[in-house]
Amino acid sequence: MALGTAGAIRIYKTSTGFRARVLVRDYDGHVRAVERNAASRIAAERALKLALRDRAPGKSGGELTADSRVLLLGEAWYAGLDNLSPITLQAYRDRLDRQLLPRLGQLRIRELSVGILDRHLRDIADHHGIATARMCRSVLSGMCALAARHDALPHNPVKDLGRINGRPKTAPRALTLAELRQLRAALTYDEKAIARDLPELVAFLMATGLRIGEACGLTWSAVDLEGGLVEVTAAAVRVRGEGLAIKSTKTDAGRRTLILPRWCTDMLRDRARRSGGTTGGRGARPVFPAPLGGWRDPSNTQADLRDAFAAAGFDWVTSHVFRKTVATLMDQAGLSSRAAADQLGHANTSMTTDVYFGRKIAATGAATVLEALADTESLNSTGTVRDGVSK
Repeated sequence: MALGTAGAIRIYKTSTGFRARVLVRDYDGHVRAVERNAASRIAAERALKLALRDRAPGKSGGELTADSRVLLLGEAWYAGLDNLSPITLQAYRDRLDRQLLPRLGQLRIRELSVGILDRHLRDIADHHGIATARMCRSVLSGMCALAARHDALPHNPVKDLGRINGRPKTAPRALTLAELRQLRAALTYDEKAIARDLPELVAFLMATGLRIGEACGLTWSAVDLEGGLVEVTAAAVRVRGEGLAIKSTKTDAGRRTLILPRWCTDMLRDRARRSGGTTGGRGARPVFPAPLGGWRDPSNTQADLRDAFAAAGFDWVTSHVFRKTVATLMDQAGLSSRAAADQLGHANTSMTTDVYFGRKIAATGAATVLEALADTESLNSTGTVRDGVSK
């Protein structure tokens, strides 16, 4: 017999009913007998065929088998992830916890058919947006590839899925320079925003286009006030089982050094002075700590920002809008997409560009473009508005 095949099913009468029996050659080369008993001949044969389906392929293929739960597969796949940024890891974790495992976790791996996956992904696209569905598809592809390597699936069914169609979410628009100035000024009059130490955090996001987790995880040792530079090497992220943690950026695109606009450097210099001591003396302390001390939680900070933006009449704005705004302003100023990718920490999709063009260039041009924020009203260190360019 060939590996993974069974011989002819034989059925015997017993004192209590019928026994169906067959010889199977497993993937380790051994021939084993598989039996099932039932009250009738047909029931015994049906039970045996189900047993053959559930045991193959490969009980010897490892911890994962065709009969393992998808929940176990998802956790095994996630545990094996390596060399990914903390933000990407958290995004994958969220897709598992919020969309995939609640829907598919109790299925057997053998039940992950093209049709099942297609229906679930289309439903996710309808309720959570195409971008979320596409990330879920990527996660499922990794999970099913792992299952195939364990012989728990004959192949990766995700490869046979069609295009994901659905109603796309409205893409966030960028702020204009006038809107940036208006929002920044409005926050300086918001007592709740000031109490939560939001005005300077928002100004920093405007000046750099950093992700909220990167800003929350920024330490004073990564800020060069003399050179007007900031080094992005880590991000604050909430990890299941660990709580809030500072994870180093593992991707080349994410690790970058940026030039700050002069007004932002002045703001950070004032902030450093108010916090006491020199930059070197503060070392690993956060630049933007939580109001009560310690690291800022990006999720909690997002909620605080939503409140502040809504109070200022910008309820559609999120921290991600500042990233889009920085990229848009750079594009309008005639700067290249390469420079924008370096500024935002995006990996380039072109291998040629990645290989032949230098990355990590601090002079992306964003600092010059964003100097325009200081052309009109600017902020002093106490959160009040003064005329002229910040000093």
